[in-house]
Amino acid sequence: MKEENLDQEEKEIVEYIENSNVKSVDNLSDEILRYSNLAKNHISKKKAISIRLAESDLYLLKQKALSTGVSYQNLIQTLIHQYTHEKIKIAL
Repeated sequence: MKEENLDQEEKEIVEYIENSNVKSVDNLSDEILRYSNLAKNHISKKKAISIRLAESDLYLLKQKALSTGVSYQNLIQTLIHQYTHEKIKIAL
């Protein structure tokens, strides 16, 4: 692993593991299943919202969605997800 790409917290985690300070839990398979389910539930949760858009913006959004083969709702969801995870930036 290239440690030069890690932040300080990640380096501490690697050091902790490499120094054999990690101990397995007794019910490892149960814990893996529990955390897998928690992650799935967290990822799959969606909340319906209401938003007002200019008709012209909605029209253009629907046109772009149509050209990419996705629904305009999925396009909006993707844009919000990418923005909140800092994969895209917008000028405000």
